[in-house]
Amino acid sequence: MATHSLHQTHYSCQIQVLLSKIYSRDKPNDSILEQAISFFEDNNFVATDEEVSPRRQELLQLESTKRYNHLLSICYEILDLTEGNSFDESNRKSAQLLGTIQLITPTEGKKIAIHNEQNRGLYKAVLSIRLLDKLLFDGGLSAPHIINTLAEFSDNTFDPFNEKLQERINEQLKVPLIMAALLQDIGHYHGEAQKILLGGNGQENPFRTLDIESRQKLLQINYKQTLKYIIDGLAAPAYVGSSKKDRDRFVIDEKAKALFLQQLVKSSFKPKLGIGNLLKVPQIYASIIFSTKDSYNYKVLPKVFQVLNKNAELGACSKKIVDALYDITGMFPQGYGVIYMPVGGMGEQGNCYEYAIVNRLYPPDPEQPLCRIATRKLAFVGYGHNIEVNKANNLYFPHMAKKLASLSKERMNEILELLSSNYKERQKLDLLPRCWHTDEFFSVKKNQNLWNKKNE
Repeated sequence: MATHSLHQTHYSCQIQVLLSKIYSRDKPNDSILEQAISFFEDNNFVATDEEVSPRRQELLQLESTKRYNHLLSICYEILDLTEGNSFDESNRKSAQLLGTIQLITPTEGKKIAIHNEQNRGLYKAVLSIRLLDKLLFDGGLSAPHIINTLAEFSDNTFDPFNEKLQERINEQLKVPLIMAALLQDIGHYHGEAQKILLGGNGQENPFRTLDIESRQKLLQINYKQTLKYIIDGLAAPAYVGSSKKDRDRFVIDEKAKALFLQQLVKSSFKPKLGIGNLLKVPQIYASIIFSTKDSYNYKVLPKVFQVLNKNAELGACSKKIVDALYDITGMFPQGYGVIYMPVGGMGEQGNCYEYAIVNRLYPPDPEQPLCRIATRKLAFVGYGHNIEVNKANNLYFPHMAKKLASLSKERMNEILELLSSNYKERQKLDLLPRCWHTDEFFSVKKNQNLWNKKNE
């Protein structure tokens, strides 16, 4: 899946490689997914512990530790890519990672579902840790493990300037949270689940809509097998050292992390108002942004919070957590292609539209995305500046269609030709575009640095 390219920056290549470590099926036992599949297959031969020889038990333990260490290294790689020396820097780095995942994922063509399935686990993990930070700031979490972790350094409050506390939060909270996000649906790759997804003949479309009975059975298998993998398929390494105090602390910490990981996954299936929302809300968000359904439509991705709010109304997740994520992401997902009508120096609206890409989190107004311009005067640029796209100028919103419709068809065709490399194909599409597909623009190496510290 991941290949280094002369047309990618080092960062883009790094993200491709990271995605392959999580999901790639190119090399046996080289990714989290392949290791889980091997565990499920091997586990079919092990009926009970009594049937396993001591030597076999030792080998199984070594394999479990190997899988854990691989997963742990990926968690710290994700933290390295998302955690900065300040709140703003962490958000900038996270926006870059989220945006890059979106921008390297095709939004048109026949393989959308495959790529979306591959990429949304990492996307969900990043959303989860940013959501955790916000809820720690807001004091909106009451899980015992979180309270105990904070209590080690303060009076149960989150101090963003305490480096030792930040390290402890990474170790005890963010690592198990990332693990939970990456493993939440690993049970789908158990043999029983694959029979449902691929059908009796193994040839069915795994992304098709299942009937209610099959869907319910799949959910049960996923829940059971995901927890089995977390409990039996992963084992933290033994303490190395001679200090009894450190060893005791290590054992306590690892047990607490393991229990927190299990709690996160278990409660995410029925989150209500609990800690499981740290996974469930980002899961719903990512499942829409990276949908595997035939109905996938890039144009309507900004409607994601309509779905989330509906889920909250039905009791499937917490409205408070949905609102917190909305504060972080705003209405428009990272990497989304925004089209806007620029305003002149006298405040007048011009007779053209321009392209921009959402590139920052925490927009002051959730309906006004923070973007990097991709075109200027109808020409693509790889060195644009940051802007906030006003709702009154954003073509995503229906009221803008009326303003754009005032332009002549000839003028709109002229704009379309300038802004489209495949102009003749685009002529078949709406002359009143609501968004633009950014992947072709981002495939050019010089256009991939959308997150440097340029100001308006």
